[in-house]
Amino acid sequence: MATFLYRLGRLAFRRRWYVALMWVAVLAAVGFGAAKAPAAPDDTNSMPGIESQKAFDLLEQRFPGSAADGANARVVFVAPSGQKVTAADNRAAIEKFVDEAGDGSQVASAVSPFQAKAVSKDSSTAYATVTYKVKADDLTDAAKKTLEDAIAQARDSGLTVEVGGTALATQPAAGGSAEAIGIAIAAVVLLVTFGSMAAAGLPLLTAILGVGISMASILALASTLGLSETTGTLATMLGLACGIDYALFIVSRYREERAKGHTPQEAAGLAAGTAGSAVVFAGLTVVIALAGLSVVGIPMLTKMGLAAAGAVVIGVLIALTLVPALLGFWPNAVLSRRSRKRGHAKAAGENNGGSRWARFVLRRPLPVLIASVAGLGALAIPVMDLQLGMPGDEAKSTSTTERRAYDDLAKGFGPGFNGPLTIVVDAKGSDDPKAAVTTISEKIGATKGVVSVSAAQFNTAGDTAVFSAVPSTSPTSEQTKDLVKTIRAQRSATEAAAEGANFEVTGTTALNIDVAQKTQNALIPYLIVVVGLAFLLLMVVFRSILVPIKAAVGFLLSVLAALGSVIAVFQWGWGASLLGVETTGPIMSMMPIFLVGIVFGLAMDYEVFLVARMREAYVHGDEPGQAIVSGFRNSARVVVAAALIMMAVFSGFIGAGESMIKMIGFGLAIAVLFDAFVVRMALVPAVLALLGKAAWWMPRWLDRILPRVDVEGEALTHQSVPVPASVPVPAPAAAPVPAPAPVLARAELVDDRTTR
Repeated sequence: MATFLYRLGRLAFRRRWYVALMWVAVLAAVGFGAAKAPAAPDDTNSMPGIESQKAFDLLEQRFPGSAADGANARVVFVAPSGQKVTAADNRAAIEKFVDEAGDGSQVASAVSPFQAKAVSKDSSTAYATVTYKVKADDLTDAAKKTLEDAIAQARDSGLTVEVGGTALATQPAAGGSAEAIGIAIAAVVLLVTFGSMAAAGLPLLTAILGVGISMASILALASTLGLSETTGTLATMLGLACGIDYALFIVSRYREERAKGHTPQEAAGLAAGTAGSAVVFAGLTVVIALAGLSVVGIPMLTKMGLAAAGAVVIGVLIALTLVPALLGFWPNAVLSRRSRKRGHAKAAGENNGGSRWARFVLRRPLPVLIASVAGLGALAIPVMDLQLGMPGDEAKSTSTTERRAYDDLAKGFGPGFNGPLTIVVDAKGSDDPKAAVTTISEKIGATKGVVSVSAAQFNTAGDTAVFSAVPSTSPTSEQTKDLVKTIRAQRSATEAAAEGANFEVTGTTALNIDVAQKTQNALIPYLIVVVGLAFLLLMVVFRSILVPIKAAVGFLLSVLAALGSVIAVFQWGWGASLLGVETTGPIMSMMPIFLVGIVFGLAMDYEVFLVARMREAYVHGDEPGQAIVSGFRNSARVVVAAALIMMAVFSGFIGAGESMIKMIGFGLAIAVLFDAFVVRMALVPAVLALLGKAAWWMPRWLDRILPRVDVEGEALTHQSVPVPASVPVPAPAAAPVPAPAPVLARAELVDDRTTR
């Protein structure tokens, strides 16, 4: 592996024009494909294998043309204090709204609250429902303007009017200017780390190119593979973060090899052969974690994971080829300004921040280990109170009309009104469908926790009916979840009384409950698959049994601590106001899966890069303790910079208006903080110090079976001519540099033109 990547790095350095033009051509090709490809399909919320989805599919089958997924607007009217919506003036204003809102070719129906009995008991609140024949994304500007004008006129009459539903819902933003600030912070971190504008800009340039190719590829294949517009969200985030990190690792190793006195081309080859090997296996762990999302069984999550995995693969390929090629164009520009002024690259000293910290841990490994485990364990305690769900309008800011509509409905009709349960009755096997539906409706209406049930609506054939049951509690409460379980648990007795009819529970509330349960059930199998595959991969990389076990345990500690922090902020409300979170509630159903998958991949990045340098030093003759110091001296600064960049990129999502996006950004940023600065910087060296040589032990029979990949670059020590640590940077008139060992091909000889 190391030898192949070494040759690839030298080839890319020497044939830099061809490599650069090749990537530009790839970008142009996929960009052209994206421009010519059909539009991406609409997002689908299909969740196979759960009752809510089965009931929804039955609705679409038995009620054809009902546009069950069409756009809708629930317009809430609140009378001025001391008045009622049933007063003559207020009633006239509401009826006028219904007439005007119902005027349009895309409108399926506009129902008056006085006809639908949608008036609160105290007559202070009422709501009208406007449904459309098309999805929200397909609504024309004219249709939206008609609704907005009707709402404005109703407000002019003195009524408080708020609107929920999907017709005018604001789309969540991914962070906006805050995300740009995150990228700017990443640029500052790179500049401080390298002391060179070129070295700081190169990782950003290659990462942006990789994201551009990834997103264009997703758009080009969207129609063919059924990828929606949201599929690329995760690909963008991880493609940018991993792309920067991988290029950072290569450039850092290149500077290190230049400091040892190697020529630019040789340094590029060595960087690709050593750091590049770590990049390959770090990328593989990320791909495993993302591809493993298919275990959950949610198509949308599977597509997002595979698209993001593709983005990471592109990031790895760019780091191995384009980065050495760009180093060929500017071989000295990536060196620090001080090195260029001094005329030679300075080799890393024996003592720096990383080596000093490693020696501190080596002197006190047990206290450091105990403190790390205790701290992360304490932060993980809130996980025992984890409540999964899917926050809705109640989690939005009070500045949005959707949130105000939600609050007004809850105040006027009760907290459960915003999350009614939809009951779909299949009476095809019943001799008297209407009687069977009535029986089921009465049984469910008598269930404790159900406030009311609506009148049943039958399809044209008269063999299927649908009605709603309003809970007494809010959609995201644990009591509502228990109610859904109770109704389903009583199914056998209820259906027996209905004689031939059966029912299923669906609706947004039930769907969210089912998805939360499905993701929770998939979490353990997902962990087993991902951690198991990564364990095998790390065992091959490090030729050790205990190092992969330590890596897996450290990851579990960091991800549990991160999830506990998310629960403390977004569920318990600790410090929520500091992040702009106005309402606490259950944790997004997919958050644990996202956190496990993404953070595992990123954690293995740091693990591979940091421990690979320790393994490299150990293989080359260092004692176990000295190998830890050598690894930290050479890579701690880069790992810290990479972690800060990751945190900066993820923190940009905290600035989003949507609570769910805030949650994702905060969770990922805090997870990187714990994993990089507590697990990799403290727990890892402490464990390795306590284990000593046992850390690198592997049974001989297993060592013979496993393939050898030479991540530490041992084979390269026989192919590179050693040069004194501090030599002048080559000048135009410099003498020819001695060629590498004869084992290299003639075409790989040093290219003196790179220094001109």
